[in-house]
Amino acid sequence: MSLDDNDLDSLPDRIAETFAGLTLLVTGGTGFMGKVLVEKLLRKCPDIAKIMLLVRPKKGKSPKQRLEEMLNDELFAKLRSLRGGVEPLLEKLQIVTGDVSAPDLAISDTDRLDVIENVHIVVHAAATIRFDEELKKAVFLNVRGTKLILDLAKQCKKLKLFIHISTAYCHLHEKLLEEKPYPPPANPHKIIEAMEWMTDEAVATITPNLLSKLPNSYAFTKALGEALAVEAMEHIPVIVLRPSIGAGKGVIRTMYCKSNSYADYLPVDVFINGIMICVWNYIKLGDTKSNVINFTSSAEIKVTWLEMIDAGREIIMNRVPLNNVVWYPGGSMKHSRLYHNICALFFHWIPAIIIDTLLFCLGYKPVLMRVHRRISKGFEVFEYYTNNQWDFKSDIAQTVRQKLNPRERRDYKVDAIGLDISKYFEDCIRAARIFILKESDDTLPSARRHMKIMWFVDIVAQFLFWALMMYWISGWMASFYSFVVGSSNITPKAIVE
Repeated sequence: MSLDDNDLDSLPDRIAETFAGLTLLVTGGTGFMGKVLVEKLLRKCPDIAKIMLLVRPKKGKSPKQRLEEMLNDELFAKLRSLRGGVEPLLEKLQIVTGDVSAPDLAISDTDRLDVIENVHIVVHAAATIRFDEELKKAVFLNVRGTKLILDLAKQCKKLKLFIHISTAYCHLHEKLLEEKPYPPPANPHKIIEAMEWMTDEAVATITPNLLSKLPNSYAFTKALGEALAVEAMEHIPVIVLRPSIGAGKGVIRTMYCKSNSYADYLPVDVFINGIMICVWNYIKLGDTKSNVINFTSSAEIKVTWLEMIDAGREIIMNRVPLNNVVWYPGGSMKHSRLYHNICALFFHWIPAIIIDTLLFCLGYKPVLMRVHRRISKGFEVFEYYTNNQWDFKSDIAQTVRQKLNPRERRDYKVDAIGLDISKYFEDCIRAARIFILKESDDTLPSARRHMKIMWFVDIVAQFLFWALMMYWISGWMASFYSFVVGSSNITPKAIVE
C-alpha cells in the first residue's frame, strides 16, 4: 500500500536532522553544482547553523555582489517564497573571501580562524571543468587547491567530515571503475612543486608527456586531486564522491560518435541528494568504511548516445524549443571519421564562411567561424568520451539508499523508480532554458514560431543546396561527355596532319 504525502510527512527526516546545528564550508558554492547544494540545504535543513561560502571577486564584482546575484536567481525563487525573501537567506550564509587557486587560498587570518573554530563539514566542489584548460591553471585549482583546503580542514577543531567531489571519469584506463581508490598518474605533490616554479612555456612543452595516455588536463588533475583526498583519510574523516556527467541552438549538424554506446548521466539534483545522504550515512549511521562512492546511473539505466540525441532533438523541435536557434535542429552521428569530416566541411565550415561574409558585408561582426572553431576544439575532447565505453560499480550508493525511509526516498530521490526517460529529458531541457539560458516559459510561443520559420528556411536551403549540386554535376557531366565525343572524332589522319 502506497502512502500519501500526509502519511509521508509524518515520518522523520533524518537527513535534515543530521545538519541541525552544523556549520559547513563549501567551495565552488557559486558554481553550477554548488548553487543547487546551497539551495537544497537552505530549503530542507532550516536548523542548519551556517553555510560558509569561499567566494572570490570575479569580473569586477565583489563576493557579496556575487552572492546576492545568486540568491536572486530563478533557482532560488521557491526558496525566497518559502523564507520571505533574500534577507532571511543571508542570515544563514557567510562569505569567506578567498580563491582556491591562490597560494594559501587568499583567506584573511580572521576568516581562517573562524573556519578553524567553527566548521563541522567541508564540501570541496570547486574545480575547473574545462577539458582544454592549461595544465598549470588546472593544477593550481584542481590539485593545489584541494591540498590547501585539506590542510585547512586538518586544522578544524570540530571537523566531522570532509567531502571531496571527484568525477567518475578521472581513471580512464579503468574500463570498470570500482568504488575504491586508484593510484594517481603522477605524484601530486611533485606536480604542484613543478608547476609553481616552471614557466608557462616550459609547462606547455612537457604537458603531452605528463598527460601521457590521458586525453586532457581535467582527467589528469582530477585524478591527482582525488589522490590527495585519499591520502588525507589517514588524518581526517574523508569521503570521495564520483559523479558521472551532468546532463545547442542548431549549430552542430554532424558528430563522430559510436551511437550504440551509452552515456552515463546523472541529474545534478540527484547527486546533491546523494551528498546529503552520504553525510547522514557517515556521521549518524557511522558507516565510515564507505568512503569512495560512485554516483552513476548506467547500472540501472542505459541510454545510448543515439537515443539521447534523438530524444533531445524531438523535444526541442516539438515541445520545448529554445529561443533564437540559428538553424533548425538536425544532423546526425557518423560512424566514419571521413564522412564526418566531409559533412563538417559542407554543413559547418562552408555555411559559416558564407553567413559570416554576409554579416561582414551588412556591417555586423562575424560570429559563426569563431563558434565553429570552438565547436571543433570541443569535438577533439568530446569524441574521446563518445567513442569509448566505461562501466561503473555503484554498489555502495545503491546500498546506502536502501536505508532511507519512504519520506526520505521522496525528498532525497536518488533512484530511477518511476522514471519516464522522455519526460526526464524534457524536464532537463526546460530547466536548461530557465536556469542556464535564462529563457522563461512565457517565451515559448515566440520560440515555437521561430522554430517553424527555421524549419521553412532549412527546407529551402536543402532544396537550393541539392539543386546547386545537381546543376554542378550535370554541367560537369555535359563537359565530360563533350570531351569524350570530341575525342572520339579525332582520326589518326587528323593527328598526322
